[in-house]
Amino acid sequence: MARIGIQLMMLKEHIAREGVLAVLRRVVDTGFTVIEISQIPMTEENVADFETARAELGIEVAAISAKTSVPAGSEEYSLESDLELHVEHARRLGTSMIRIGMMPQAAMTSPEAFGSFCHEVEQYALLLDEAGISLSYHNHHIEFARANGTMLLDRLRREAPHLRFEIDCHWVQRGGRDPERTLADFAGVLDLVHLKDFRIALPSAELLMQRAAGDIDAWAAYWQGGIHEFAEVGAGTIDWVPVIDQSIKSGARYLLIEQDRTYGRDIFDCLADSRSHLVSLGYQDLIQG
Repeated sequence: MARIGIQLMMLKEHIAREGVLAVLRRVVDTGFTVIEISQIPMTEENVADFETARAELGIEVAAISAKTSVPAGSEEYSLESDLELHVEHARRLGTSMIRIGMMPQAAMTSPEAFGSFCHEVEQYALLLDEAGISLSYHNHHIEFARANGTMLLDRLRREAPHLRFEIDCHWVQRGGRDPERTLADFAGVLDLVHLKDFRIALPSAELLMQRAAGDIDAWAAYWQGGIHEFAEVGAGTIDWVPVIDQSIKSGARYLLIEQDRTYGRDIFDCLADSRSHLVSLGYQDLIQG
């Protein structure tokens, strides 16, 4: 059975202040037991705390995250330098999935550079497969750009045939595509889905006053980007029943709630609202397990 959980990136500041275990206790109190780990330093202390959370709180780790490479001098881990450590962390935390959150900026510089990235992730996917671990790629909207007539996401899928995918519904819609159809297109290579809503924000009274006063730049910033917001599940424009049902039909094992920004709201209140909406749609069993 597929499970619904949360992307832990949303709570990285809480974890930095309070620690892994304290935050995961609050997560369980909010009604979730499944997590995906991203942007949390995988120190020995944190990994040990995740192990404790599995044993004592019933936390299930859907996937952990990895970067293909990091700048020279960085203390972050990467598949290039620390592939075996990623395998060790995955095994300790009971998951068989590692996901890449985004391509490096260098891969965006030219079609040739993107081709090198495709080759690189294919090699990592093969190496991890030998260890019994799958490698998934998480999309943003940049992958829907076209180079030489080919959409980057299509090229990545073609040139890295052993790579799996994590489809993020918000970024699909923001990239001009339909989430349900995209999930259908990725049937058979889909393991993870991000349940992230897409909201159109009305201009604030302050912004309208600025516009009336002739502040074209403020209005342009809103119209060209600020009008698009991340939202709690059910507070945006995505029709979630067909999206979730298609996710499961396409083979997704985990569907993770994610909200990149909360616009002043407490993240735990946002998670509670997302959970409430999903329960109202009939997905309580996928949350509770």
